[in-house]
Amino acid sequence: MTKVSDAGFEVTGRTTFICDYSPPRSGNPCQIDTPPSEADFLLVNRNPGRAARTDSAMLAAHLRQRTGQEVIFALLTRDMNRLAIQSYLLGAQLLGLENVVIAQGDPFTTVDADSVSAVREYRPTELIEAIAAMNRGTDFRSRSLDSPSSFCVGATLDPSADLLRQVALASRKVSAGAGFLVTQPIFDPKIAFDFQAQLARLQGDAAKAPVYWGLQLLESGSISMGAVPESIRYDLEAGRPGVDIALELYEGFRNASIHNIYLLPSIRRGGIRDYSGAQEFMAAARALK
Repeated sequence: MTKVSDAGFEVTGRTTFICDYSPPRSGNPCQIDTPPSEADFLLVNRNPGRAARTDSAMLAAHLRQRTGQEVIFALLTRDMNRLAIQSYLLGAQLLGLENVVIAQGDPFTTVDADSVSAVREYRPTELIEAIAAMNRGTDFRSRSLDSPSSFCVGATLDPSADLLRQVALASRKVSAGAGFLVTQPIFDPKIAFDFQAQLARLQGDAAKAPVYWGLQLLESGSISMGAVPESIRYDLEAGRPGVDIALELYEGFRNASIHNIYLLPSIRRGGIRDYSGAQEFMAAARALK
């Protein structure tokens, strides 16, 4: 298995795509969507929409076996206590998985609270530290594991929210043991430029961790993971293909020397993902000179 930290542009000299992937609300293998083959890594989400779905690590291992593609599984601090999380990680190690992204998870709504409750014994940075300790051979009680793990840990950021706060958070997460970062979608490459510049000033080592910048494919009526500029909304409503818009944005990324991309396929109503559009975009992006 290739670790994400060893696959970015800084190491390979080529654009690297992590493609977001949603598990089905079923354990039936026939209901697993075919992922885009152009993706360097598939990032398997955990319970998107706060719904019961196929387990992220199990599905990641299944996809790797079925397609031969590199995979990442998401793990949320919201849902399990320390014992359950570390046992889960050892199970992922048994499945041959090494790449994991740690996130907090969306809060449960008041309606959700009638049937489920959050745990949150770890904060994301604390869990990253705990996994780093597992990689050194100790569990959450500081007891020795029979053998250390070897996880490459990713952390999530939203640089469009509060730049300086997110820069400080990125520094803490890298210091805790994160080997790469993934961001929410951005629509202005200047955000990435300013973020990297501030991160380099704050802590040189943190600036060395590859950042995979979020680029979301959109279509008219699709769900957005961030604030979409009015100009893009206008183009979508006028019938301009989302792939064309994404390719124009990608050109802006490339001109700003952004070569590690976290691609979010279009999300249609009901949570249906457009993986064919993601495949079309990545094939066209790789063909650009």
